[in-house]
Amino acid sequence: MKAKNKVQFHWIFIVFFWFILGTTIWAQMIEDYDFLDATYQVILVLLCSIILGHFLSDILLPKALRKNKMQLFAIQALFIVLLLSFCLALIYTAFSDVSFRTRLYPEEADMTSLQFLWARFCGSVPAAILINGTACGIRFYQEHNVIEKNHAQLQQVHLEAQIKILQDQINPHLMFNVLNHIHILMQSNVKLASDLLIQFSDILRYQLYECNKEYVSLYLEIKYLKDLVSVEKTRWGDELEVETNWNIQDGQLQIVPLLLVPLIENAFKHVSRLPNQKGYVHLSCEQENKQLVFKIENSYTEQYKIPSKSQGLGLENVKKRLAIQYPNRHELRINKTDSDFTVEVALDLN
Repeated sequence: MKAKNKVQFHWIFIVFFWFILGTTIWAQMIEDYDFLDATYQVILVLLCSIILGHFLSDILLPKALRKNKMQLFAIQALFIVLLLSFCLALIYTAFSDVSFRTRLYPEEADMTSLQFLWARFCGSVPAAILINGTACGIRFYQEHNVIEKNHAQLQQVHLEAQIKILQDQINPHLMFNVLNHIHILMQSNVKLASDLLIQFSDILRYQLYECNKEYVSLYLEIKYLKDLVSVEKTRWGDELEVETNWNIQDGQLQIVPLLLVPLIENAFKHVSRLPNQKGYVHLSCEQENKQLVFKIENSYTEQYKIPSKSQGLGLENVKKRLAIQYPNRHELRINKTDSDFTVEVALDLN
């Protein structure tokens, strides 16, 4: 419906442009010619201008833009301008007799018809440039909008593909980790493994049925993050000190799914435990108005860091998704010391 309205508006604008042009020419000619001669000339001028102008703007210009042959188009445009100038001069000469020339152009009274035609041809070039330039300007604006729209659509498809790739990097990795933990626990603590499996079923259900959407409610995403932390807390048991603070005022706000998962995964994966000391993971997630602040801190020591080929990949994943999905609407702060590693993300959920 919108596309149809745009097409109608375009043609209304074109008709209005030619009507204004014809009226202006007729108002000038009626001062020097009688009504019929002025009307005939305007009709012929408009007919030549419309045919040549639309041939240049609606056929040659789009073809040149698609094939990127603007130098050829410049030559074609010059030819069309000269052709229209000749047509205008021919019309003007045909309706001008000797007495008319003597009255309006006394300095050209002695010219032959061919000389007068040449003089009118030179004088018509600026008008031909103006007519064709306006027609091409209108068409170029329309083509530019189409190109911009197509570019925006291609960019959106590309971004969606990037997001899908980044999101898919999370799901299998997380599922394999949790399943591996359950398998290990089945050998030593069946009850704990059973509890972990129930928690994992909620995580899996969310990933399968909710995360295919572009946005999910903040309530569902926070519940998922809580389940994820609960699974990790159950797995680590008394080996880690896990503290969480959840303060969500409006769970109906929308957020992209699985954005913060790698931060939780990294914290538990790279947490360090010094001899005779507990490691720790401290998490805070607060939402006020349209702002969400997520902060996670884990104990960290280079000496006891576990070598990993995927070191830093999760954080890079988050950086890329923030740049794509929250451009100019996020802050990411990373702080690493000799004893802890902290990541803080502030999101504008408006």
